Amino acid sequence: MISWLEKTFKIKENNTTVKREIYTGLVTFLAVSYILAVNPAILSSAGMDRGGVLCATAIAAFIGTLCMAFFANFPLLLAPGMGLNAFFAFTVVRTMGFSWQFALFAVIVEGLIFFLLSISSIREKIIEAIPMPLKNAMGAGVGLFITLIAFKNANIIRSHPDTLLTIQHFFGPDFPTVGISAILALTGVLITAYLMHRKVAGSMLIGILATWLLGMICQLLGIYRVIPEAGCYSLFPDFSGEAFRATFAGFGQIFGAAFDVDSWHCSTTGHHGWELVRSFDFAVICFSFLFADFFDTVGTINGAVVNTPLMKKDGTIPRLRGALLADSVATFAGGILGTSTVTTMAESATGVNVGARTGLAALTGAFLFLLSLIAAPIFMAIPGFATAPALIIVGFLMLRAVKNIDMDDIAGAVPAYLLICGMVFTYSISDGLGMGVIAWTLLNCGIKGRVNWLLWCISLLFIAKYIYL
Repeated sequence: MISWLEKTFKIKENNTTVKREIYTGLVTFLAVSYILAVNPAILSSAGMDRGGVLCATAIAAFIGTLCMAFFANFPLLLAPGMGLNAFFAFTVVRTMGFSWQFALFAVIVEGLIFFLLSISSIREKIIEAIPMPLKNAMGAGVGLFITLIAFKNANIIRSHPDTLLTIQHFFGPDFPTVGISAILALTGVLITAYLMHRKVAGSMLIGILATWLLGMICQLLGIYRVIPEAGCYSLFPDFSGEAFRATFAGFGQIFGAAFDVDSWHCSTTGHHGWELVRSFDFAVICFSFLFADFFDTVGTINGAVVNTPLMKKDGTIPRLRGALLADSVATFAGGILGTSTVTTMAESATGVNVGARTGLAALTGAFLFLLSLIAAPIFMAIPGFATAPALIIVGFLMLRAVKNIDMDDIAGAVPAYLLICGMVFTYSISDGLGMGVIAWTLLNCGIKGRVNWLLWCISLLFIAKYIYL
């Protein structure tokens, strides 16, 4: 078995070990596992069965991550992307009025287009055309992006009508729910940081488990209260038969529903069936899914591997085509199974930053996604505030990429700065990348008089998106 793993994933060649890859795969999965709870909650608002979406999410993530392991030998995990699932549910279905079955069909079409682009060299050339300052900025931007996700999942920050965001009122009336959750998350950050300072093996995983354990103790003492309406659920796994039945319920209703032409309709236009495919709105939806998925993947992969052995010194990424192919297959499969666009998860950087180097880490994560269908009560019980410390620490590690940006070079530093800010303040990896690339193209054209033609093409695509979409 060990020899097969060595031959398949080139463990020694990548200066790692089987034990380390399995461990980092587990850590990455725990960082990504929140999607098993969040994605069903978002897509159920579009009328889809929550239990069915959970099954579709886990199986699609398993297929996509398995492809990543064998197509590219990369330690990156795939799952339905945040932002893309919100666009699916709140824009395409609830605002534009399309049925969720038709929205799934659009995801499948996008996956097919993505696949055709992936087997060509177009996507690789685009990624390779991005300058190193922007690639380093992607690393820092993705780091801050996942930190923002962690702060939100752990309730460390909350929305505010005047300042948009503000810090949690820790000891206010919501102390037994979001207040204590935020405090436990920040405690977990300190625990993880201390363990890292002491060079304790497995510090990320220990930090997650320690924070979860503290939460369970608080629940037993009545400090943390279970109030589902406030998003605070029991921290103890529920192994009752009803919990398992709820997990699998409804999968049959959404599996393959994208091909149920009779269910395709649009409440705003009154159109049904194949006439929807001929509409301009269908092209807009497919392009929107494709655009966001394409550049989210570009930003995530670059951000996760920059300044690691997975990226060469000249900024190129070996086996990139395999990673992009895995992403497209996952999106296609996800649409058939019954979930929104599947993409490479930004939280994959968690595993890379603790030593993941091969597809064995991805293979571990893939089987944990599959296992989550059986052990769903365990994984569903791990709260967002327990995984937040690992994401926050990884965000710090990724932020160090800014030191490789020459801040005296205005033509490179300012676009890199805009890219980082864009990712965080627009809550979108692709939009942050767009701001950075447009700024780079225009600024370098004015200063140096010459810019790669592919960067002009990417800039014009982003500009067209902002004008027409």
